[in-house]
Amino acid sequence: MSRILEKRQLSEIVFSMKLDAPLIARERKAGQFIILQLDEDFGERIPLTVADADPEAGTITIIFQAVGKTTKAMATMTAGEEIAALVGPLGTPTHIENFGHVVCVGGGIGVAPLHPIAQALKAAGNRLTIIMGARSKELLILEDEMRALADELIICTDDGSAGRKALVTEPLIECCERDPKPGLAVAIGPPVMMKFCAEATRPYSVPTQVSLNTIMVDGTGMCGGCRVTVGDETKFVCVDGPEFDGHLVDFDNMINRLNAYKKQESHTCRIGTVSKES
Repeated sequence: MSRILEKRQLSEIVFSMKLDAPLIARERKAGQFIILQLDEDFGERIPLTVADADPEAGTITIIFQAVGKTTKAMATMTAGEEIAALVGPLGTPTHIENFGHVVCVGGGIGVAPLHPIAQALKAAGNRLTIIMGARSKELLILEDEMRALADELIICTDDGSAGRKALVTEPLIECCERDPKPGLAVAIGPPVMMKFCAEATRPYSVPTQVSLNTIMVDGTGMCGGCRVTVGDETKFVCVDGPEFDGHLVDFDNMINRLNAYKKQESHTCRIGTVSKES
């Protein structure tokens, strides 16, 4: 059991929760994630990146978007309630060193897993350009937290309601064209965004790291549900990742797999909504 200590609403459908999880808080490193289950006996297991941790207080912070049955149920929970199962930290930690200048690109909810990586890169002495993208101003999250870390913060929105009216790839290319070019780019967000960020940096030979969130079940590599193709190899996101070389990831294959159960997911969400209201 893990008790919810604090819950905040960051945007219309994005929420932050601070959880009592002292063992995870003590061991967690940037880039790692947890898997949670709301009910001990039933329900899906979902992976969520640890967006922040306080080892002294024994707490971790997770950020989620209420889009599926489990996350919509979580959105109704309040401080004092408990999450039945919480496993972690899982995954391979982010490789952190002083690359000089790093461009961090976060799209939508992807800003949440980007935050701890940016924290660690900044602590290692890197100069950070942080690019944040969202459909509109109302959907931007963690702007103050990212601004505190950034040497340069660039905001892009699809509708121009905040920052530049542009896709995140536009300022990313501008950064790559600078002399000297960045030592590393980190892109986290929707798969199609990460795909085009990797394509944007490829001509400039800027190493590009992406964090993948695929179909995940057990979190140990046993089920094979989270497999992705990276280069000529099959990798498992839960144990080999979640971070990979964006220039080697087969994004088209990954996107097809993510869409494989859209019909069933939509049906489950509708059932959950009807049950809750009735």
